[in-house]
Amino acid sequence: MSRPTEVLTVDVAIIGAGPTGLFAAYYAGFRGLSMAIVDSLPEPGGQVTAMYPEKMIYDVGGFPAVRGRDLVQGLVDQAAPWKPTYLLGRKAEGLVEHGEGFELTLDGGDVVRAGAILITAGIGEFTPRPLPAGDGWLGRGMVHFVPALEAHRGQHVVVVGGGDSAFDWVLALHPVAASVSLVHRRSKFRAAESIVREARELGIRIITDAEVTALRDRDGVLAEVEVEVKGGGTEVLPAQTVVAALGFTADLGPIENWGLEIDHRAIGVDSTMRTARDRIYAAGDVAAYPGKVKLIATGFGEAATAINNIAVALNPEAHLFPGHSSNVE
Repeated sequence: MSRPTEVLTVDVAIIGAGPTGLFAAYYAGFRGLSMAIVDSLPEPGGQVTAMYPEKMIYDVGGFPAVRGRDLVQGLVDQAAPWKPTYLLGRKAEGLVEHGEGFELTLDGGDVVRAGAILITAGIGEFTPRPLPAGDGWLGRGMVHFVPALEAHRGQHVVVVGGGDSAFDWVLALHPVAASVSLVHRRSKFRAAESIVREARELGIRIITDAEVTALRDRDGVLAEVEVEVKGGGTEVLPAQTVVAALGFTADLGPIENWGLEIDHRAIGVDSTMRTARDRIYAAGDVAAYPGKVKLIATGFGEAATAINNIAVALNPEAHLFPGHSSNVE
């Protein structure tokens, strides 16, 4: 016997629980709007939580540097007084008009009725690119992201990849791991030259023109990896953890079928952050307009713009500018 469908009614449904979505939840509460936040990931924070919770972020106003997980926790705490409803580990699927608003159907059949929709889905659902030699090793010594550096203290770690994320993990793990090595199949890197140079200056071993060809266990626990170097034969590295930082694929999923203007996984918006459909707005990395700069700080401003315009769309007598939050007791 299937369980009955649950229906939640809110002023605004926020799709995406990354930094932009979390700030939008705070701002919606500040504007007196009720909100629900939907995200396919099991925790708030979006890409920050999933991909670089330990990474230091340097371009958020007011923070010379802030660790990813700390930024997310601060945003959750900031929104908490307004009691947002979190629908995590849930995918937004169908969207139909309902009265003057919408019915948003989630996987499993539950429904969110909302006067407006704000899409803050970042790059959408992302899937890590696989490491061919790591088939069957995920969760058994191979990971794509590093949620907690301390879990790898004293370990030998091999990072596979040549982008910014790969070097971020290398630099973050270097102080705690017994050893860190990086394996990249090319001689050139996609990562910024500055972080490649920093890794080299720290003496981190970087093996280029090479591929991980096998992972091997000892007594059921990952113990070493085999690396084939182009023109240099085979080498075996000790490893209790392999970080497969090979990038990811992403798509917007069902959102692409909602009648919006979409180009290269980005949704076109105007200066109010409104999409091609009334009462549907977008903010953060998923929103596109001429001159857009994709930064967390940009997403915060876009979230405030979207919510203020949503407040007026829901109540034409409301003021677009609500005053400064510092004036509110």
